[in-house]
Amino acid sequence: MSEQKIADYEFKPGFTGMAKDTGSDQTMFKGVHWGKAMMWIFLLSDTFVFSCFLISYMKGRASTTVEWPYPSEVFALTVFGVSVPLLLIAIMTFVLITSSGTMALAVKYGYEKNRKMCGWLVLATAIGGLTFVGMQAFEWSKLIHEGVRPWENPFGAAQFGSYFFMITGFHGTHVSIGVIFLFIYAYKVFAGHYDTQKRGWFTTMKGDYVEIEILGLYWHFVDLVWVFIFAFFYLW
Repeated sequence: MSEQKIADYEFKPGFTGMAKDTGSDQTMFKGVHWGKAMMWIFLLSDTFVFSCFLISYMKGRASTTVEWPYPSEVFALTVFGVSVPLLLIAIMTFVLITSSGTMALAVKYGYEKNRKMCGWLVLATAIGGLTFVGMQAFEWSKLIHEGVRPWENPFGAAQFGSYFFMITGFHGTHVSIGVIFLFIYAYKVFAGHYDTQKRGWFTTMKGDYVEIEILGLYWHFVDLVWVFIFAFFYLW
């Protein structure tokens, strides 16, 4: 069996070769777009931040002696006089997960140079993200109207408000930033900037459809984080 090569580099066999390949940025990561590598590094650091928040939430909830609020009571919506638990949260989650699917399709059509489909799918993803942010703003206003504050909570333990606003607000900020870039990228796709490799607004580097994939990595991360927030806040 012939040995693999990457850009005229010959892989060495065994564990010694694996250590050598991994330890060199010119071998294992040869050919990886710098933007994708930087995005992965950023997402790794952001993973630690969200992990610290969620671990803090678990510690605070486990250590309090006051009864923790019931999610089905706190996050219920009244529809035609009937209280429906977690209805808004279910819709928010569906919208965000669906937007992850449209983003994946946008990356696919981007690499196929199908500008029209890629642009519409990026735009659909942006609208989905904007819808999520709007529903989250409604959820916040509802809880604030009911008396939930970072320092107090009529439904139970006072710590609930501070954890909720901090973690969901931090995630919502990520989604909002993503939505802004999605609208910008949708414009760039429709305008044909990636087909002509037009230079960006704040850089001299030429644009390419790989930027859609890089933005997709960020968007999928935001969706994945929401799954954990959904499980910790709304199901636990």
